[in-house]
Amino acid sequence: MSEEKYTEDRPPRQDRGADMDGRDGEDRGRGKGKVYFKKKVCKFCVQKLRINYKEADVLRRFITERGKILPRRITGTCAKHQRVLALAIKQARSIALLPFVAE
Repeated sequence: MSEEKYTEDRPPRQDRGADMDGRDGEDRGRGKGKVYFKKKVCKFCVQKLRINYKEADVLRRFITERGKILPRRITGTCAKHQRVLALAIKQARSIALLPFVAE
């Protein structure tokens, strides 16, 4: 009985669409729906790599072009390896394998 009254007064909710909140489904600011990111995994855990301060080319991937150490949320390394990585980068800087700052 309430179903008949509802359909006579206004269209069902799914037919109203963008008129409800003034926005259509695709114009929500950041894009379409939710964005799901791929889970980053620790390169050192997966490939069983050892972190060595003498391997500057491996360490260079974990610093910016200005010489800053990249954070875990960017590189995807785990907390344990990030601590070891930061120490290795600092050791490589002190013996001039990596720069402290960019030129």
